[in-house]
Amino acid sequence: MPRYIFITGGVVSSLGKGLASAALGTVLQARGFKVRLRKLDPYLNIDPGTMSPYEHGECYVTDDGAETDLDLGHYERFTGVPARKTDNITTGKIYWNVLQKERKGDYLGGTVQVIPHITNEIKEFIANDNGDADFVLCEVGGTVGDIESLPFLEAIRQFGNEVGLRNALFIHVTLMPYIKTAGELKTKPTQHSVKELLSVGIQPSILLVRADREIPIEERHKIALFCNIKKECVIPALDVPSIYHVPVSYHKEGLDEQVLRYFDMSAPAPNLSKWESIAHKIAHPEGEVTIGIVGKYTSLLDSYKSLAEALTHGGFANNVKVNLSWLNSEVFEKDESLHLLENVHGILVPGGFGERGTEGKIKAVQYAREHKIPYFGICFGMQMAVIEVARDVARLNDFGSS
Repeated sequence: MPRYIFITGGVVSSLGKGLASAALGTVLQARGFKVRLRKLDPYLNIDPGTMSPYEHGECYVTDDGAETDLDLGHYERFTGVPARKTDNITTGKIYWNVLQKERKGDYLGGTVQVIPHITNEIKEFIANDNGDADFVLCEVGGTVGDIESLPFLEAIRQFGNEVGLRNALFIHVTLMPYIKTAGELKTKPTQHSVKELLSVGIQPSILLVRADREIPIEERHKIALFCNIKKECVIPALDVPSIYHVPVSYHKEGLDEQVLRYFDMSAPAPNLSKWESIAHKIAHPEGEVTIGIVGKYTSLLDSYKSLAEALTHGGFANNVKVNLSWLNSEVFEKDESLHLLENVHGILVPGGFGERGTEGKIKAVQYAREHKIPYFGICFGMQMAVIEVARDVARLNDFGSS
């Protein structure tokens, strides 16, 4: 049976639970273990496929065609393990499954309730399709204290009891804010977040404490004391120059060592030379290029997460720093804004929905063609390239998508 690691988050959202899961997964992988990473999302949509990028960022599509949370992209890029449709579930999908069973009479006329029917469905998702993985890492979306995530927290509490507490580990990611006027880091938000988790019956065994500066040892001991956690299990998760520094950073702080100690396991030290090489390339590039990304959702950069990471990876492969210039396509509908493209080495127009901003994308295509700037059109961006050539080269003035 695999060991299960549940990663929850508290205090605020966007703490990096997904990156923490991906980084821990890749370090365990570097120690010789097989890993599987999953995401439990508390929103009511069946999947993020119908959600605006402004709502939830990128919709990550797996090889088997599932539209999933963007964190699955991090999992896949860090570990190289292809994500599957069985690696992401939402509250909406859980309720959909339960209600379909109720309509078919599977519950024999019984009253359908959150406990046990919803929680059982969540536990079934966690336990199924794990293959030969040594570790299954499950990230629970949302923030502890949100009403939406309560069924998932209850489910993982039950799951931990059922598989045995030595087969399930709870890691909680929190924030330790620095109060400038007081000149100190504050432990209270972390204390309250752990208290909130305890109120639903979960005692975390490891804390990943996010901070923008070194955490004094006294403060780490204070957190351990008030949160009922071993001192060595309070792991600083400090800001780093790039997300690709995170695996090495977490290993140096002892996260993987504490995970193995919890499960009473041992393994050779991880070979993280690949990640150290990437960190070196980030710090010492041989040159720079600037790529202009002309899109419709540029005010929320998570909308284009995979594009940004793909360009970054291209930089690693060529030992150059890739500067991304995010440009709203609507501004190019006025010719005087085209000067924003003067200093880019390449132009990328990504996918999009609807008519808004399309004329601006076409202007960017025209600028790339006339100034001989390398151009890459993806999906909608490729359509815009065809339309631009049809209009401005073939003189089919009314040419459009239809």
